[in-house]
Amino acid sequence: MPILDMMLIFFFHWVSDFVLQSNAMATQKSSSVKWLSIHVGVYMLPFFWFGWQFALINAAAHWIIDFLSSKATSYYWQKNEMHWFFTVVGFDQFLHMVTLFVTYRLLLM
Repeated sequence: MPILDMMLIFFFHWVSDFVLQSNAMATQKSSSVKWLSIHVGVYMLPFFWFGWQFALINAAAHWIIDFLSSKATSYYWQKNEMHWFFTVVGFDQFLHMVTLFVTYRLLLM
């Protein structure tokens, strides 16, 4: 796997999942399928660089992962349990990285 491709994928992920995520997306995706879907729609755009299948598969996986993890992070945030909040955020990111890596291996290698 070319290292530059992986660096670009991880950069796209960071930009899409953090930089381009608005406050409304971040705060409402745990309670609104609309905002979660808007977030994922924005998220997938840079990944079309690697082809439409790569972008759509990762968008679908991202939607499922965020649907579940945002429920958990919302719960821990409300309980002020920051350790578990960040544990879930970290696991969410791990799952996104695994998905991106596996999708790349299956579709582009």
